[in-house]
Amino acid sequence: MPALNPQQVLDGYRRAKTKRQAWESHWNECYEFALPQRGGGLQNAAPGGKRTDKLFDATASDAVDQLAASLLARLTPPWARWFGLIAGAEATTEEKDLLGPVIDRTSEILKSHFDRSNFAVEIHQCYLDLVTAGTACLLMEETEPGEATALRFTAVPLSQVALEEGPTGRLDVTYRRSAMTLDRLNARFPGATLPKSIEQKAKTDRDATFPVVEAVLPQQGAYAYMAVLEPGSSDKAEPVILRHGAFRSSPFINFRWLKAPGEIYGRSPVMKVLPDIKTANKVVELTLKNASIAVTGIWQADDDGVLNPAAIKLVPGTIIPKAVGSSGLTPLSSPTRFDISTLVLDDLRASIRRALLTDRLGQVDSPKMTATEVLERAAEMARVLGATYGRLQSELLTPLALRALSILARRGEIEGLEIDGHLVDLEYVSPLARQQAQQEAAAAMKWIQALAVLGPEADAVVDKAATARWLARGHGVPGELLKPALDGGEVIP
Repeated sequence: MPALNPQQVLDGYRRAKTKRQAWESHWNECYEFALPQRGGGLQNAAPGGKRTDKLFDATASDAVDQLAASLLARLTPPWARWFGLIAGAEATTEEKDLLGPVIDRTSEILKSHFDRSNFAVEIHQCYLDLVTAGTACLLMEETEPGEATALRFTAVPLSQVALEEGPTGRLDVTYRRSAMTLDRLNARFPGATLPKSIEQKAKTDRDATFPVVEAVLPQQGAYAYMAVLEPGSSDKAEPVILRHGAFRSSPFINFRWLKAPGEIYGRSPVMKVLPDIKTANKVVELTLKNASIAVTGIWQADDDGVLNPAAIKLVPGTIIPKAVGSSGLTPLSSPTRFDISTLVLDDLRASIRRALLTDRLGQVDSPKMTATEVLERAAEMARVLGATYGRLQSELLTPLALRALSILARRGEIEGLEIDGHLVDLEYVSPLARQQAQQEAAAAMKWIQALAVLGPEADAVVDKAATARWLARGHGVPGELLKPALDGGEVIP
């Protein structure tokens, strides 16, 4: 594999950042109106500072939180199995029986490592970025030996990454530029040779940060990695290599909500409804200003030499002096009323909730729901998120599972199973992935019930043992609850 060089990394980052500039103003606007607590997109907001000064309507931010929480519960539910391993379609009965215990044990170990890691916290932050900006980046690293879990996750802000599509059409080319203190540099890149100027600057200013550019590029079936200490604008020194190597799978997992043809970054539901979000925010702002005028009023006074408007305070019990024969302080009537704002605001808020799927994926208002309502609601949810789920499965779930398997296999904690789709394959068992299987199972049960009406002759064509095993797979029943089957399909008693 040809090695990277520092100048190639810096030039590649600048090139990718130039392509990103067309998106930056759009991202900042989306974060400002829909997710201000995330830090204002690409703007460097101070930690703990106020970020809602320009926000008057919180409908969009509330809908973003609900959609991100729904994605977390439907795609990668915490402390629940949302993916596992199964025997492939080409595996024989004997191979399935041999692989069964190994596959079950590997799936349990994977789930245990994900549960003990910070995955649930960081992936939720990524879902917030995904819903708001349309693109998210999750860094998946290996922890030091001896820790409770082998996996460590970091939600990387869009302000730090510049992405490009690789040969496969995915966002495989990742550049990340972050600022690190000297202590952080030593902790993340132990053994790296740092310039003396950095150590001298850190002695005078312990909070001083230094820019680091990391690059991950696909090369010959693997991923080349290099971290470079970027020299300052006035520094004539050469860039310093902090670490370089290769990964079997990329540690940066980049995924998108919606991809438009010819574009690199994704588009989000917030982008689609951003005009309504901005209009609703302006309507609320104008309504509050109008309410302030209605409460305090606008007053006029004659300049009679006695009345001083600058010294007047409109509080109960105030005595306002005026000249004899003058009108004194009189109210100015408002030219119009702003009652139509309520109708406009209701329509805008309904449009925002509908675009961000709050009405379809949010909390159920009615405490009582029939079984038909539950099925129809789940079917509508699967239909709405079908295209997005297919993209997330390809760009998020599959790379996430493969990298976790690679890390644990290298550490010797699981068997080195090859996910080739023939003998061993990935299975997604999240609530959203189960929806289609449950619909097929419901259709099969209706067919079996219809056969019962036709009499014993029609009922005889049903292989009950095979049907039970097929229904078990559709409902996610663990394999250890089923009896092993013979080659002829019979179940061992």
